Amino acid sequence: MVFIHKNAARMTGISMALALVSSTALADSTVSLRILETTDIHTHLVNYDYYRDGESDTVGLAKVATLLKTARGEAENVVFIDNGDLIQGNPLGDYMAKERGLKDGDVHPVYKAMNLLGYDAANIGNHEFNYGLDFLGKSLAGANFPYVSANVFVDDGDDNPDNDKPYFEPYVLLDREFTDNDGKVHKAKVGVIGFVPPQIMQWDKANLEGNVIAKDIVEMAKKYVPEMREKGADIVIAVPHSGLSTMARNGMEENATYYLSEVDGIDAILFGHAHTVFPSETFSDLEGVDIAKGTINGVAAVMPGFWGSHLGVIDLTLNVSDDGEWSVTDSLSDARPIYQREGRTVTPLVEADPEIIAAVKEEHEATIAYMREGVGTTSAPINSFFALVADDPSIQIVTNAQKWYLEKILNGSEYDGIPILSAGAPFKAGGRGGPDYFTDIPEGKIALKNVADLYIYPNTVRAVLLDGDQVREWLEMSAGQFNQIDPNSSEEQALINPDFPTYNYDVIDGVTYQIDVTKPARYNKAGEVINPDSHRIVNLSFEGKPVTADQKFVVATNNYRAGGGGNFPGLDGSTIIVEAPDENRTVLANYILTEKEIDPKADGNWTFAPIGEASDVTFVTSPKASSAVNAPDNISFVGEDQEGFAKYVLQTR
Repeated sequence: MVFIHKNAARMTGISMALALVSSTALADSTVSLRILETTDIHTHLVNYDYYRDGESDTVGLAKVATLLKTARGEAENVVFIDNGDLIQGNPLGDYMAKERGLKDGDVHPVYKAMNLLGYDAANIGNHEFNYGLDFLGKSLAGANFPYVSANVFVDDGDDNPDNDKPYFEPYVLLDREFTDNDGKVHKAKVGVIGFVPPQIMQWDKANLEGNVIAKDIVEMAKKYVPEMREKGADIVIAVPHSGLSTMARNGMEENATYYLSEVDGIDAILFGHAHTVFPSETFSDLEGVDIAKGTINGVAAVMPGFWGSHLGVIDLTLNVSDDGEWSVTDSLSDARPIYQREGRTVTPLVEADPEIIAAVKEEHEATIAYMREGVGTTSAPINSFFALVADDPSIQIVTNAQKWYLEKILNGSEYDGIPILSAGAPFKAGGRGGPDYFTDIPEGKIALKNVADLYIYPNTVRAVLLDGDQVREWLEMSAGQFNQIDPNSSEEQALINPDFPTYNYDVIDGVTYQIDVTKPARYNKAGEVINPDSHRIVNLSFEGKPVTADQKFVVATNNYRAGGGGNFPGLDGSTIIVEAPDENRTVLANYILTEKEIDPKADGNWTFAPIGEASDVTFVTSPKASSAVNAPDNISFVGEDQEGFAKYVLQTR
């Protein structure tokens, strides 16, 4: 006799249901996907510094290639993506665009190298537009992988955004097969979508106006990411050429990565543009950022430095359900460096890949020969060691050349007779580039490599017409380079604000002025007035008399600044009166060729206002500064910091 419990039938049903659930769970699979990124290579293909004319351990896609091969060997499933700012940035890029050129069918050396590395996709960076759309198109034709950019559109001129057509493919869906942790193969569609700062319309107005328009990064993500999902994207990788900032969102942000991370449907973010590393302590205080895991608002993210300094690595753990649904269950991000710095000592962590070196050997050697061509001589050394603390010869020679050029253009024009001023900035003044990132030209021959060292960007000359107040506000924005100093403190106070890019520290020659750093900065980096009652610029004069609001000045500058680059007040393109075709550094080279021998001594048109009793105001510079003949009298060496910079005290009374 068999006894049957009255609930047996119900229990049998529960058991069957549990078995079904268990079977479904067992049917789910785990896939490990490694996503690799390069960004902001800026034509640094070879581990070589064309300005110093020697090998470098801190740059080069050839070095990253070695890291890449190791990282690939560690993972079963890999996707490899570049995030732009690729074809411009060092003399090799300029040589290819300005000297050698590309004919239809030619392959740019960046793609000779990159095609060997098996990239899956790439994004357009803002510097891709520096040489014009025609050169960009000829360059991209050499890539054996797709390019994307979702917020650049054809300018059809009809003011109807509903029918705007993308200039590039907004995104790509890559059909891939990934092997799970049990050896089973799964088909997947990997969506890759790219973005560029909409400020390209200001920075490269001459190349882009009338041809394309740019739209907001986040809005275009909201438009296209759902479309990618509808078309079957199992994984979506966003590739913004955009930095990370939590400043209030107003639309059309240059650095929009934080808000992009809040867009539904994005599984990983590969970002760049800001020339920093994520994850790192730099971002530890941002709300929603986990630097241990490398996430932004829970989304896996990485930013691998610049010039080939790092390889970005994101490891995603993915769940694949029985019905083919993919989801991210875990992630870990890392930026792997090609070198390690301890003080002044740089230790290479990898060797350069010989295959990459061989692929670009011809163009590399041609660039070196081109850069060694002479243009004139200098009667004294030129360096940027003290460009942030005293009027400086490396800026003076540039501003002199710009004024010389503009005087010829304006002669006989309606602007003839208006005083000409000239603005310049120290492009190489340490900072993130390290203690070797300074201009340092010895007395004697000046070659093209030295000219390019003095002016590293392919900007073109612009002139703006401003009144006296606008000139003053321009200088107020520049004065954000400095921290506020307490004149009554005896504690050490760092003078230089490391978050303020030195290329935005404009000196304006032709007027004299002082900078009072005991006052707070009037503007923040976004060009917003944050201390309306503060004026750091004092004693602003022209020809010995105070500058007045009704005075008019023509100021020589470049297309980036005149068109709004750096968020300077009064500089939004509307004040431009001259759009010259010549690059600033071409003007500089021609100036030296004409003068034959130059005396680069600075004229001392700006100084710091007295800082009172503050006794320990410090700044850092190159270790070579101690032997510089242009060292100011009011500084004294105090030691070397942990990153290899030389630290000085500035006498402030």
